[in-house]
Amino acid sequence: MIYPVTVYGDSVLRKVAQPIGPDYPNLNEVIANMWETMYVADGVGLAAPQVGLPIRIFVIDASAGADEDPPLKDLKITFINPELLERSGEPWVMEEGCLSLPEIRENVSRPDRVKIRYVDENFIPHEEVYDGFMARVIQHEYDHLQGVLFIDYLSPLKRKILKGKLISIAKGKVQPSYRIKVPVS
Repeated sequence: MIYPVTVYGDSVLRKVAQPIGPDYPNLNEVIANMWETMYVADGVGLAAPQVGLPIRIFVIDASAGADEDPPLKDLKITFINPELLERSGEPWVMEEGCLSLPEIRENVSRPDRVKIRYVDENFIPHEEVYDGFMARVIQHEYDHLQGVLFIDYLSPLKRKILKGKLISIAKGKVQPSYRIKVPVS
């Protein structure tokens, strides 16, 4: 089932998501639906709060960056209850977008390496280091679990300039190619 994507203005996007256990109701179905939703919306990552679920899960398929970084070709991972242990390396700027902020793309600076601990869909623990594009996507999706959006990294002036677009998103006055869930006023 394809979920509607929760957009800017919904309070679930500003809350810290809660950890889950292997007994979370319909977990495999939730994960499958997140993958399907992400692909339909042409995303490279999707966090549970973006589909209205205040739980600590995100999925990433980094194959979009495989042209510049061939090992990303088959890198498709479900992260459950992730803990970002370390951000390191040189900060680099890249334009980011977000399914919850349709029609907004801005340059964001992030460190180029992360160390993360998580469990996969089988609740097998992992602790790994990623760099480059994958590290960026992990940081973006992890932020969603912390109630942070990429626009929070922008200068106050830039956020002020975007205010009109943000209001339009919150009111459902955008038409992305995927279904959205507009906040209830």
